[in-house]
Amino acid sequence: MSYEELPLPAHYYKSRIDQVYKVNYQKLAEEAISWRKEHQLNAEYMPGHRICLLLIDCQNTFCTPGFELFVAGRSGNAAVLDSARICEFVYKNIGLFSDIIASMDTHRALQIFHPIFLVDKNGDYPEPNTQISLDDIKSGRYMVNPDITDNFDGQSQKRLQDYLEYYVRQLEQSGRLQLMIWPYHAMLGGIGHALVSAIEEALFFFTMTRQRQPHIEIKGEIPMAENYSIFRPEVDRDENGQKIASENKTFFDRILGYDRILIAGQAKSHCVAWTVEDLLLEIQSRDPNLAEKVYLLEDCSSAVVIPNAVDFTEQAESAFERFARAGMKLVKSTDPISSWPGMKF
Repeated sequence: MSYEELPLPAHYYKSRIDQVYKVNYQKLAEEAISWRKEHQLNAEYMPGHRICLLLIDCQNTFCTPGFELFVAGRSGNAAVLDSARICEFVYKNIGLFSDIIASMDTHRALQIFHPIFLVDKNGDYPEPNTQISLDDIKSGRYMVNPDITDNFDGQSQKRLQDYLEYYVRQLEQSGRLQLMIWPYHAMLGGIGHALVSAIEEALFFFTMTRQRQPHIEIKGEIPMAENYSIFRPEVDRDENGQKIASENKTFFDRILGYDRILIAGQAKSHCVAWTVEDLLLEIQSRDPNLAEKVYLLEDCSSAVVIPNAVDFTEQAESAFERFARAGMKLVKSTDPISSWPGMKF
């Protein structure tokens, strides 16, 4: 069966990618009805080609300039360009996707990686983008803010402090990252938490044309752990060995049930990298050959770069190279899907 890319629909304006706007659902639904008929789209998928597009954290907080953790990359505008490519990729290939899944980083203020959680000896919060080491905790440079302890089921200051030291030690021993104090971001109920307007619009258009509901996967609500990966938090047990969270086995099963898994989103150095890392570990525990059905859209993700603070570009590129060596495929959204390895129709 041959496949040709579709043209971009009339409502799509690349110039609006960096804007927050109200999606006119009814008008878009009416346009989609005509689009569906014109291009003979239906809810079915091609046998042997159940394709899932997994979009990781395509939210204003990461993807829209001026928001809390805009992924500027080294170019200064990376996430905006990534979002444009994602939208265009969805529209051009909307007839191929069996499902689209979008994860949403979801936070509240009182979480271990936000400034309010810690104070120094003067009672001041650490600045955003501060990396906290085990030595910082053991030396007393930073401690749990005593004024927030009542929010954690009546746990004592000492109990939370013991956990904090254990948590930072676990992070360092894992070899991943130190505890990073991030700006308040992806706040539940806020504009930053919402999907990029143009991407929300594309997902709604997908629903109307293919009669398939995108799935939203929420992550990041655990107050006592970071949750870069969709599949599991960075630490899932406390210092006493008690479970504080569980890995998302159901989601592993769902994702690995597809014939092809396409992955894009933000940030390449963090939530994308750790999600793919966890997926790869699960694949290797089941059947290493499953890695061959994972496609990473390397032109639709960018690394965290904070001028005069941190630059995770090299770590992101190194991770993607490791994924490729394991059998995953690095592809570009601007190349026709039919030209990708293993994607013949």
